[in-house]
Amino acid sequence: MIVVLGAGLIGLGIAYELAKRGAEVRVLEADEPGRAASWAAAGMLAPYTEGLAGTPFEAFCAGSLALYPEYVAELRAASGVDARLRIDGILRVAYSESDDLALRSQVAAANACGIEARRLERKDVLREEPALGAHATGGALFPAEGQVDNRRLGRALEAACLARGVRFDTGGGRVALEADPRRVRGVRVRDGFVAASTVINATGAWAGELAGVPPELRVPVVPVKGQMLALALPRALMRRVVWVPGAYLVPRDDGRLLVGATVEDAGFDVRVTGGGVRSLLDAALTAVPALRDLALVETWAGLRPGSPDGLPYLGATSLEGYFVAAGHHRNGVLLTPATALEIADAVEGKPPSLAALPLSAMRRAKRAAGLVAP
Repeated sequence: MIVVLGAGLIGLGIAYELAKRGAEVRVLEADEPGRAASWAAAGMLAPYTEGLAGTPFEAFCAGSLALYPEYVAELRAASGVDARLRIDGILRVAYSESDDLALRSQVAAANACGIEARRLERKDVLREEPALGAHATGGALFPAEGQVDNRRLGRALEAACLARGVRFDTGGGRVALEADPRRVRGVRVRDGFVAASTVINATGAWAGELAGVPPELRVPVVPVKGQMLALALPRALMRRVVWVPGAYLVPRDDGRLLVGATVEDAGFDVRVTGGGVRSLLDAALTAVPALRDLALVETWAGLRPGSPDGLPYLGATSLEGYFVAAGHHRNGVLLTPATALEIADAVEGKPPSLAALPLSAMRRAKRAAGLVAP
């Protein structure tokens, strides 16, 4: 029996991949599947816009992005739910000379790594997105990036898991790992004990809080709050994902424009605040004045799982049977397919891929023991 703790996109993706490989999988979720950060995200697939070109993390992110077209098609066939993948580029816009210079450098860095990115003059930016404020000074287009509807992706993964025989236990509250000094025995739940030879910690922002984990194997994952809002979007007002100073704008096929997201150190507080909404609206309306007359239709907040070095923790630990898939921060949606493959391979005893080597779940413990450079 394999127990996956957490039914966000990462946990659901892992459960689905393991079930495809013939494993008996049980998912334990404190609340509802596909909620928390998975539900609160904007669904951007943006490794290059995020500035990862040339970093050790880029290869893993780019590999996951490349998996997406086939991944969404497979899930649509398995579940009947279309996650509405759009690979139509992401536009980053500058409104000052310093921002424009930074974008030029980002484009040059991406091109040096073989990544398609185009520097746009002001007139080209306004041709791409006419609703943008005329005071834009320039921009950068990353054609290989795009978005997926993360809420629909969660529903597709849950349905695909059920079709593969994955068992879900939801609403049971927090759990605790149980293990002897050598290996995992299972999970202590509110109503008893679930025996398991393998337990995968995919609990998102709560991954560092899992009870029963030996201190040296705890991952320092912390919640990073993000507030978002949605405006009712007239058809064709905005065509693609646009990053502007202080916000990103994500047009959805359902007639909403998502505006996000704040980055806050607020513990596990998920309240939507006036200050958070104001900061997002100020950034959006400054960049796109035409948005000021649109209806505000939704506000929400979620908790990203952050890590000290900004990288996720993936793979096996020194406790036999205990695996971690946590700390994805802003890239959880993007990394769902690649993480699922990496963890399923690890459970089967295969070594990590070259791209995943910097993401070892044991890197904190090895660093503390002086086995790797700080």
